[in-house]
Amino acid sequence: MSTQTIEVPGLMLPDLKDKVAVVTGAGSGIGRAAALELGRQGARLVLVDLKDERREQVKAELAAMKAEAVTLDADLSDPVRVQWAFDEAARAWGRLDIVFANAGINGVLTPIEDMKPEDWDHTMFVNLKGTFLSVKYAIPHMKEKGGSIIITSSINGSRVFSNFGMSAYSTSKAGQVAFAKMAALELARYKIRVNVICPGAITTHIGENTHSTPELRKIKIPVQYPEGSMPLEHGPGKPEQVGELVAFLASGASSHITGTELFIDGAESLL
Repeated sequence: MSTQTIEVPGLMLPDLKDKVAVVTGAGSGIGRAAALELGRQGARLVLVDLKDERREQVKAELAAMKAEAVTLDADLSDPVRVQWAFDEAARAWGRLDIVFANAGINGVLTPIEDMKPEDWDHTMFVNLKGTFLSVKYAIPHMKEKGGSIIITSSINGSRVFSNFGMSAYSTSKAGQVAFAKMAALELARYKIRVNVICPGAITTHIGENTHSTPELRKIKIPVQYPEGSMPLEHGPGKPEQVGELVAFLASGASSHITGTELFIDGAESLL
């Protein structure tokens, strides 16, 4: 796929032509938007998602724009399947340049005293262990040429702690930020950059994996703002806005950025 280059003195624009990118949770929401933006900028995509129909739909959308993509299914809490997925991704085009570790769940929303240990474990396994495994098994394929790893965290657990019932989710998201900073320093010797995006409310399908319990009512408090919860736009952000940020972090335009969390929330977390 060819991309149009616009030359602006002193400004480096993203150029991802022929780079190979793995996107987890690629079937919808932020993952889909990022995959489409990366494909639009010339990258070859490896789409990882458990939902076949969504994964294949994104592949079809990429094909329509003449972008190349393959699809894989992998449970990100299963080390064997994750290693297989990254080995297959590198084998597809002989290299791996970009990893967008995006897959995750909200899990069960409930007070801490009512949280079942197995529900806590499930959220940690998918969000935190899944991120660890994605990075771990990407490293052998990125060490020689370097590259960019982007992790989807959240404003929850980093700037926002008032979403009661989300203790497991927020803890997993805070863990991702700490892990990314450790990885950024450790992997700098290989020219592998590791950054974190922290979205606020974004219109996605993650609510399908959110399960509130009746007990949640006992710890909710009313929070009201005169102009809504997102001062900049007065409404949820769009997946495409996050996709553009991911493409920037994947490109040479962000070559001196690593170990950094970037908030994309319309100032929601500053209220």
